[in-house]
Amino acid sequence: MSLESADKREVTMTTQDWRDNADVQRLLEQGKQTGALTIDQVSEALSRHEDLSTEQFEDILQAFHDEGIQIIDQPRGADLPDRVVDGAVGDTVVPTEDELAEAESPMDDSVRMWLREIGRIPLLTFDEEIRLAKRIAAGERARQILKEKGESLSPEEKAKYQRIIESAQRAKDLLIRANLRLVVAIAKKYSGRGMAFPDLIQEGNIGLIRAVEKFDYRKGYKFSTYATWWIRQAITRAIADHSRTIRIPVHMVETINRLVKASSQLQQELGREPSMDEIAREMGI
Repeated sequence: MSLESADKREVTMTTQDWRDNADVQRLLEQGKQTGALTIDQVSEALSRHEDLSTEQFEDILQAFHDEGIQIIDQPRGADLPDRVVDGAVGDTVVPTEDELAEAESPMDDSVRMWLREIGRIPLLTFDEEIRLAKRIAAGERARQILKEKGESLSPEEKAKYQRIIESAQRAKDLLIRANLRLVVAIAKKYSGRGMAFPDLIQEGNIGLIRAVEKFDYRKGYKFSTYATWWIRQAITRAIADHSRTIRIPVHMVETINRLVKASSQLQQELGREPSMDEIAREMGI
């Protein structure tokens, strides 16, 4: 049965009614027949549900697990070369360094240099992802301890927890950098839909950062499963918004990137959402 819904209207799912949603039911039916679904099939079917929360997405994945349906990175029995299998996520083939450098999409030299740079970053194994995720989780716990007990801790204890937080931030950066090629691979699927390729990558990067912040390794999902959904959500929402708003000039992409980075860094340091004034001071504007 095709996963494509005949009804193209945007649908808002609530916690109470998602199990009865037609798209979810189609996924469940197909999954029961084949025993597995690719993350691309799941992401595509759920992509139009713009209000789907992280908890609801995880709840849906859990429902598939309860029915014995596996969420896999690539179609079973796919007759692909080893290089492609190693770099595949769902139906999305993660490009190599040379393929990134030779991308056909129109872009300036700085973008091409960036693509070549990320092509040199090795992909992570599942065990490496788990180790990084554990460091990130430890950082969150350390931040919470400093927030709740900071006044009563000794200087040595504070320094210890601060080192854990810094290690967590490095782990986040590594997890993000190792998955930038996945962003490019997904962004290529949306070329020609009204947004410049560098802008698609930028939106996908924001989705990737969000995935790293929300990923919970204890639920048993591979990071690529989680990241693919967040990246696609970020890109498709940006395309929808783009059709209704004034386009941001390409030269502003770097400024936006700095803003996102400054906001993320301040949130890590402050333990809360920073104000616009705090972000402006951090950026020196």
